[in-house]
Amino acid sequence: MSVFSSRKVAAAVRTREDFEISLTSKVDVIFLLYSSIMNLESYIKKAHEAGKKIFIHMDFVEGVGKDRAGMEFLKSIEADGILTTKTNMIRPAKDCGLITVQRFFIVDSHSVDTAVESIRIAKPDVVEIMPGVVEKKIKEFAQKVSMEILTGGLIEFKSDVDMAINAGATAVSTASRELWNYR
Repeated sequence: MSVFSSRKVAAAVRTREDFEISLTSKVDVIFLLYSSIMNLESYIKKAHEAGKKIFIHMDFVEGVGKDRAGMEFLKSIEADGILTTKTNMIRPAKDCGLITVQRFFIVDSHSVDTAVESIRIAKPDVVEIMPGVVEKKIKEFAQKVSMEILTGGLIEFKSDVDMAINAGATAVSTASRELWNYR
């Protein structure tokens, strides 16, 4: 089952206003890039009522442990999954039944090798390559890993979305509201 059913753009949400707009957009998936233990359950409920999956960015959430208990808590309040740059959070999240998205920042050829090794060890459900405008590296990842590839970062135009999809990405994440209704 794909995380990205029919839509190829996920909303990367940084503010409450962005969240509210994402609820009425065409996206199927919301990446919550800010939150705290005090508002998570409300965000999750609203996203589900709008028919959207919601992923919590563990590197930015406040008040939720970055451990198995934190993952169990997220599962108990019905989060669909997590987003993280940390390899050690993937296994506990998967063990709790959460979908996992692991982000990698590609800055040089060594970071590609490091990311591929981390993916081999952690086995996230989806990998996100950032920045999302590195067509050559998206193609390289698509040839080296056998899972959905998400790309994000610096995705600002429809042509950026098209380039990433054509290069082998399954979907893109973007904070650009104008793209939330594209593809």
